[in-house]
Amino acid sequence: MKKTNTLNLFILLAFLFLSCNTKEKEVLQFTTNSEVDVPDEPFMVVLGIAQDAGYPQAGCQKACCELVYQGKNKAKLVSCIAVVDPISNEKWIFDATPDFKEQLHALDEISPDRSAEISGIFLTHGHIGHYTGLMHLGREVMGAENIPVYAMPRMASFLSGNGPWSQLVNLNNIEIKSLKADSSIVLNERISVTAFLVPHRDEFTETVGYKIQGPGKSFIFIPDIDKWGKWERDINALIENTDYAFLDGSFFENGEIPGRDMNEIPHPFIAESIERFGSLLPEDKGKVHFIHFNHTNPVLIEGSEARKKVIQRGFKIAREMQVIPL
Repeated sequence: MKKTNTLNLFILLAFLFLSCNTKEKEVLQFTTNSEVDVPDEPFMVVLGIAQDAGYPQAGCQKACCELVYQGKNKAKLVSCIAVVDPISNEKWIFDATPDFKEQLHALDEISPDRSAEISGIFLTHGHIGHYTGLMHLGREVMGAENIPVYAMPRMASFLSGNGPWSQLVNLNNIEIKSLKADSSIVLNERISVTAFLVPHRDEFTETVGYKIQGPGKSFIFIPDIDKWGKWERDINALIENTDYAFLDGSFFENGEIPGRDMNEIPHPFIAESIERFGSLLPEDKGKVHFIHFNHTNPVLIEGSEARKKVIQRGFKIAREMQVIPL
């Protein structure tokens, strides 16, 4: 009996040890199409997939958010990506979200130098989910020194001319770097970034998407746009000429927000996008990763019919901590 108890105790301890190791592996290892280690070459990582207000959203008492509070679905951070160069120990964040601290921590965990140093931040536009995370760089929090913040002219003027953001400039917490549409910025010998204007609700600033070129692959990032048909560029051609496309998937279909005119918040519905992209070859459809999901979007719910439809049509849904080598 004593030997049996000792054996059972050993098995239990071994199980607990392996379980802990498995959990640690889940934090440090990510998946694209299959499980892969963090690359030694430059890569991009998805740090958040939700719309500006996150998921769940403040004040929401609907079933979509109650699923999170009841533990039946996972919370999601606000849409954000980063590019990491393990060779030079540099990392750049694309959009500074309200979830900045959690995203910076996640980025530190997978970066070779394991430091909170940021090589630069690229902003898409002046809506709350895309720039307000800059507050963490101020003297109340990190007290950062001259962090490069890449912004288009109106975005740069907005930051410099309005408090509390102007204090970040005046105290040299951030250093604004001017962007010019369709002009490439070389970050180092392996990575370059090009901003391009997209139509959106530009109350305070212009809106841009980005094309990031790595040593072997490229991708585009367009978290916000009004409608593909309002853009002078052919989104299908853009998808065909890049390796990955992370695109606005805010809403799945019209009528998603009952009692509200969705023309006030125009975005290309995922249902519209998959029809527009329907003529693409299967390999090009597979490049498309929808991102920036509103809390009402059913693709956030594992196993939903909307999620199944996107995947069945050959497209993908961006995942937090998804890593793609460049």
